[in-house]
Amino acid sequence: QVQLVESGGGLVQPGGSLRLSCSATGISFMLYTMNWYRRAPGNQRELVASITNGGRTNYADSVKDRFTISRDSAKSTVYLQMNSLKAEDTAVYLCNAQHYFRALTYWGQGTQVTVSS
Repeated sequence: QVQLVESGGGLVQPGGSLRLSCSATGISFMLYTMNWYRRAPGNQRELVASITNGGRTNYADSVKDRFTISRDSAKSTVYLQMNSLKAEDTAVYLCNAQHYFRALTYWGQGTQVTVSS
């Protein structure tokens, strides 16, 4: 049984910080690139950050230098540390696992992040 279980979303003030976690079970964690997507009201889903099994990272320009993606192989968990949050970061954040050589993709349930004063 494959599960991507997210935690850490919620309400935060502008300029604040939040850390999202996504724990993966039922997959061989190190065979997957892990990604965070987000979907804001009225917008298409966009890729926020990604990390390979070797630790190589990529970020959307809008979050570069503010967000940090990381993974813990021992815990099969991927994190998204979000600092200096802005109102425009408000979105549903989605954890995604993409197998690096098979057409296998899994999604978390999505967690709401709201940045508001």
